Amino acid sequence: MTEAEPLRRQPLAPMRPFALPRLHEDAALDGYVGAALDTLERTGVRVLSERALRVFAEHGAAVDAGTGVVRLPPDLVRGALASAPRNFVLGARDGACDLDLASGGTYMTTDGCDVELIDWRSGERRATTRADLADATRVQDYLGSVGFWWPTVAAGDCGQTAQLHELEVAWSGTVKHVQGMVQGEREARVAVEMARVVAGGEEELRRRPPLSDLIGVVSPLTIDRDGADAALVFAEAGVPVAVVSWPARGTTAPATAAGATAQGLAEIAAMTVLLQLAQPGAPVIGYLLVVGTDPRTGAIVTCPFGGRDPTLAVDLVHRLGLPCLAAFAGTDDEATGTWRGAAESSHSLTAAAWSGAELTVGLGGTNGSILWSFTQLLLDDHLYHQARAAATAIPTDDERLALDVIDAVGPGGHFLGHSHTRRHLRHEFARGLTLVPATDGGYRDAVEVARERAVEILEHYVPEPLDASEAAALRALVAAADAELR
Repeated sequence: MTEAEPLRRQPLAPMRPFALPRLHEDAALDGYVGAALDTLERTGVRVLSERALRVFAEHGAAVDAGTGVVRLPPDLVRGALASAPRNFVLGARDGACDLDLASGGTYMTTDGCDVELIDWRSGERRATTRADLADATRVQDYLGSVGFWWPTVAAGDCGQTAQLHELEVAWSGTVKHVQGMVQGEREARVAVEMARVVAGGEEELRRRPPLSDLIGVVSPLTIDRDGADAALVFAEAGVPVAVVSWPARGTTAPATAAGATAQGLAEIAAMTVLLQLAQPGAPVIGYLLVVGTDPRTGAIVTCPFGGRDPTLAVDLVHRLGLPCLAAFAGTDDEATGTWRGAAESSHSLTAAAWSGAELTVGLGGTNGSILWSFTQLLLDDHLYHQARAAATAIPTDDERLALDVIDAVGPGGHFLGHSHTRRHLRHEFARGLTLVPATDGGYRDAVEVARERAVEILEHYVPEPLDASEAAALRALVAAADAELR
């Protein structure tokens, strides 16, 4: 590569399968939804936000003031869920990167909030910093497999306001949609002001929100104060909220897959109902991730053998009437480029291609979303495109069916010298990481190629900068938050 040949951002490459298989029967899905509604009516959810408790009480929920437990009648739940929009647009700095959730595409992003990484310069394993997130953001902006931004690694050196620093890094380093992880009412209000700056005002923020935010429900069946208060601020401003439930089988949820799934679905429904009661029509995305627990150590296992069906989570979130965010890629292995890592990422990415999820996450994640590796990201990028290609319809126009070429070559002939072969073979043969020629005539090690490509992006790719006045405004907002909240 030379100065005259800078790296250019790859175009967005969502998964667009030629067909969506029916993976789960309506009766089974309705059974889970019924179980979730029963749980919300009988057991209820504990709500730690005074503002959220008032919203529930004002709309007819049974609120126990002493315990903070809220029980929701099924009719109230169904009515509130009906007001949530099934589709909407997630805006971006570059309109070409807007994500229309009604388009039929599945848009992927990286793993999120890893707190350790393998330093791409030294190979050292260490805690993550804001500068590391800027590096990760640069690679996210470049790769076509990454449709939107996540805080891949935590800005661990920024203290109480780390999540706001992460947003500033995001908008400074990518033109794609940004999904933050901001919690707390005051922090959320600053994030909304930052989003208004990037969007260009209140009206554009609602029409093409450049920000969405991931808010967790605490299993089992608890809506915490910071999550609820932040979600209510975002809903009021028109910023989409992605509600995540992450029940762990045997610790924070029943040990059985069905029980944990029903509980997690109830948790997503409860938060969605809160937002719809407060702001009818507020855009909400559902994210259900049921994980395993190792009975020997108690550790979380995101990819247990035979114990994970992410496509069920997609169908259930859709059954609630919401667009879906789902976890597919990633590995629990700590090492990069292992058989285990490939097995865990490749099978789930293949499922992602056929799932119908609007948004998915997990590229590059290792060690159960604790350890980040740029090399692993490039390996997962290869697996992503492999799964995407397998789900893409093969063109069958006359040029590609090539019946005239077959006729011209005839029985016993050879196609290598035909002009049709010269036109198409180079483009039809995709090397990816696995078929890069080596000097000895064979092929190079894919892990080493992935590492080199990651380094090339990190050293040479320059993303489109944020407008200087907008950058200054974001910096001022974050500095003010630092002064107030740290």
